[in-house]
Amino acid sequence: MQKRIIVLPLAATLLLGGCATNDLGDRRELSKTEKGAIIGTVSGAALGAIINHKNRGKGALIGAVGGGLAGAGVGYYMDKQAQDLQKQLQPEIQRGEITIEKRQGDNALLVSMTSNTGFDTNSATLKSGYLPTLNKIAHVLNQYGKTTVSVIGHTDNVGTHEYNQALSERRARAVVDYFAGQNVNPLRLESYGKGETAPRADNATEAGRQLNRRVELWILPIVEG
Repeated sequence: MQKRIIVLPLAATLLLGGCATNDLGDRRELSKTEKGAIIGTVSGAALGAIINHKNRGKGALIGAVGGGLAGAGVGYYMDKQAQDLQKQLQPEIQRGEITIEKRQGDNALLVSMTSNTGFDTNSATLKSGYLPTLNKIAHVLNQYGKTTVSVIGHTDNVGTHEYNQALSERRARAVVDYFAGQNVNPLRLESYGKGETAPRADNATEAGRQLNRRVELWILPIVEG
């Protein structure tokens, strides 16, 4: 798993899934089966790497956000954030563009975004239609400053591994620039790129490739102690 941390003003990368050709697909409502495939979970190793990395920089994070969460307040804080994300993103959820899941064990929130919107094929320029969604996410992130955001980007297997990785990184930088412009604290942001190595569906079909072109945002509480 490749990891990149970009210092101000970029802060971190948000890797929106891409591929060499046909990498957005047509907008359509996802079935319940497809939504379930998107929700999923990152492997224990991946989430463990995120948590371990954040633990190493925990002191700086706690200082930057004015103190961490503690006790029962952690779960309450993350429940409220999940509710606000669901409220703000309700249109996108209904269109099958975003799913939101709260993990009880570690109070992590997983926001998964499909490839219905975002970028044109082979482009790292944000489409204007995607900006309102990014605005909503940034608004909630700024309301709940005692969290960190780790973003894992995925692609399908069309094109070479090297090409897909480079494209996802360029797209990441474009989104991070936008989040930075929306005043999300750079110290809270971090990114991981997995390219085509973690498919959720069969890359032999276009429907499967579209599910594999995704971005996952893991939102974790900053906890005292």
